[in-house]
Amino acid sequence: MLTMTESDLRAVLGKNLKMFRTLKGLSQAKLAEILDISPNFVSDLETGKRWLSSDTFVNLAQALEVEAHELLKPSQTLSDETADFIQKYTEKAAAIASDAVIDSLKKLRNQYLKDTSESPP
Repeated sequence: MLTMTESDLRAVLGKNLKMFRTLKGLSQAKLAEILDISPNFVSDLETGKRWLSSDTFVNLAQALEVEAHELLKPSQTLSDETADFIQKYTEKAAAIASDAVIDSLKKLRNQYLKDTSESPP
């Protein structure tokens, strides 16, 4: 049976918090703003220096769009390199998708302009 100390639990929460925050593309300051807490408090949570109230815990999970229990799962931790890779890949995929949507809209616009210029008055 795995026995975790409060310090271990804080470390797990900190790593998962940083991972989920990074995956959402949120800075510590932006997450703090969403939760109406100080950026220093977010930093202290991520480094395991502080703990949080149950209300803040629930609000944190909601802000990160994860189930609350996921924040406390030791197996959820990713390396910083993996989290950075996922963030960069997500940003690149979003940019490609945006370009594809823009191209489609341009084609539709050009087709519409073509169609309207060919129709009799």
